[in-house]
Amino acid sequence: MAAVATVVTTLRYPESMDTLVSTACATSDRLGMMPFDAPVLALVSGGADSVCLLRVLAAGELGPTGPLSVLHVNHQLRGDDADADAGFVRDLCDSLGVEVTIVRFDVGQYAADSGLNLEDAGRRVRYRFAEEALDAACSAARMHPERGRIAVAHTRDDRVETFLMRAITGSGAGGLSSIPYARGRIVRPMLDCDRAAVRAHLEALGQPWREDASNSDVTRLRALVRSRIVPVAEQVNPAFREALSRSIDLLAGDDALLSRLASDFSRDFAVLTPEGRLEFDRSFMVTLDPAMARRTVRSALIGAFPEASRLDASHVEALVTGLSADSFARDLPDGLRAETEYGKLVVSRAGTEPPVLAPCLLPLPGNAALGSAGSIVAESVGLADIAGDADSVTIDAGDMRTLVVDTARPGDRMRPLGMSGSRKLSDILTDAKVPRRLRPAVPVVRDGERVVWLAGVRMSNEYRVGPKTERAIRLTWEREADE
Repeated sequence: MAAVATVVTTLRYPESMDTLVSTACATSDRLGMMPFDAPVLALVSGGADSVCLLRVLAAGELGPTGPLSVLHVNHQLRGDDADADAGFVRDLCDSLGVEVTIVRFDVGQYAADSGLNLEDAGRRVRYRFAEEALDAACSAARMHPERGRIAVAHTRDDRVETFLMRAITGSGAGGLSSIPYARGRIVRPMLDCDRAAVRAHLEALGQPWREDASNSDVTRLRALVRSRIVPVAEQVNPAFREALSRSIDLLAGDDALLSRLASDFSRDFAVLTPEGRLEFDRSFMVTLDPAMARRTVRSALIGAFPEASRLDASHVEALVTGLSADSFARDLPDGLRAETEYGKLVVSRAGTEPPVLAPCLLPLPGNAALGSAGSIVAESVGLADIAGDADSVTIDAGDMRTLVVDTARPGDRMRPLGMSGSRKLSDILTDAKVPRRLRPAVPVVRDGERVVWLAGVRMSNEYRVGPKTERAIRLTWEREADE
């Protein structure tokens, strides 16, 4: 790593080179990309685009920014060529008086472990290290981290190629909006510049750059689009890149507006519980147009579960369909599961279901600890003090000294208080709208094989307090886990 303090004075470009710089400056100024005195971290691969961006930034052409530094990530995918790229970037930064950090990271292994393609894996790695490096730069400059900027050298050609790649492989409006000018702390001041102008600019400076041989490999989609499809489109319309960029801008503006609306709906119609469950209110969600419902579902999912950014359109469409179904369940990638629970569509991670209660004894009076389900407390009360609610009932205890607390078993029945016939506990739980996933954690208080109380729901008519009752016991379910 090289750290130098030399200050580079502003370069004086020949008049023929003004176009690229003025275009980048206009883009940066129009979008307020570079706050005054803000630390800037440039991602430099050694290719023409990133070398050009570094030269423009080092020359101060984009305004009076704060400390400039460079990050280069060696993906360890191209052997000696990758090492040579790193050496080139280090030497260039030394010559410009710019601090540089070189990171080596096995992107191939990371991609295999994460199930990502190499391009996506490399992008994630670069930005992770960039965010960390920029945080450190902002801290050293005693500036709020949000003022810092990560400068990336994407050009208009990259934007056009990305649009075409996504159109070929399939994408929604968000994907077809292609590469944005800015997102968070990431800025792309050269996004209105053409690659040809970048190279002409470097040639006029006498500045060399590195070429990645994989950029010419037409078995890769980006290279195929660049070398075969874009030239054909330009034969039809010589101003193809400019025209498509304008269309992308319009599409991106519409997409941004719809995304803001979806974000608002997701805050109003979905709740992330302390247990990490995302709960959509079905009654509100079904009022949305299907297109907005899809956006709202995706917005809420990504906010609650960052890994949900990898859900494809078919998963989101299935969830939107599930909003209208009373009985819906679907496993999703990355260990997520969605299912309807009466008025809600719930998305949660696998393993968040409550544990099944282990059987335990309940002395009368006394206490039965139920772990995460809380406890059942039994206390003696007078016959005139039998008022209660779903979580607290008073029973005729007779000469009982101990009850058993466990959970519902297949075939369990009881005669609910005030009813004439017996019913299955499963049907009583359904009528009470207790979600299926919660039923294993609902305590069942038993006298031998007979059900005394389905806690939180109904007690048995057989144990009601009456004129012949001699001993009353109040049973209270204290739901400690919900406090």
